[in-house]
Amino acid sequence: MNWSENAWKLIENIYKDIIEMPFIKELSVGTLDKEKFQFYIAQDSLYLEHFGRTLAMIGSKAYDIEDALAYMRFAENAIVVENALHESYFKEFEISDKRILQPVCHHYIHFLRSTAAFEPVEVALAATLPCFWIYKEVGNYILNLDKTSENPYQSWIETYGGEDFAVAVKTAIEICNKAAENTTPEIITRMNEAFITASKLEFQFWQAAYDLKNW
Repeated sequence: MNWSENAWKLIENIYKDIIEMPFIKELSVGTLDKEKFQFYIAQDSLYLEHFGRTLAMIGSKAYDIEDALAYMRFAENAIVVENALHESYFKEFEISDKRILQPVCHHYIHFLRSTAAFEPVEVALAATLPCFWIYKEVGNYILNLDKTSENPYQSWIETYGGEDFAVAVKTAIEICNKAAENTTPEIITRMNEAFITASKLEFQFWQAAYDLKNW
């Protein structure tokens, strides 16, 4: 069993909780309250900006030049997606601005940035992986459900359940596995801890949107 297979087993219960949460269930059938989706998209836009910067930082620290280039591309794509949100979802769902970082988003991005800055690069790789992997799994899960006609959130679903995103996720998983193969048991333990923490924060991010959790 490689590192990623073992890491996923550590968060299986978290992932099950995610696909059972009201935000995901209502999003999948198109009944999610518009205000909750607006909150989510505004926070996600802020998150992606900081996530992109974190990925770039990780790329700068990667040992292998190909891994560095991969994370630089991930960083660019995160920022491109953030810009696209303004051009599409912000207009479609009548979101006027990003607003401010609310508690869960604030905590999540600062966890990622501090991990990238102060932890070994292997730990930083593991901390950013749930954002790739869990989104892919959730997107695929929703796509495999019975389709609901005229789901207003269908374009979001297809973004994360699509083949292009799957390629990026596969690359990120492979880089994490390679990093784990070439590090110490102590670092692997810290990778696991970071992976679990970030997975919990993925759950909390969606829950915060559903609850409209402000400061």
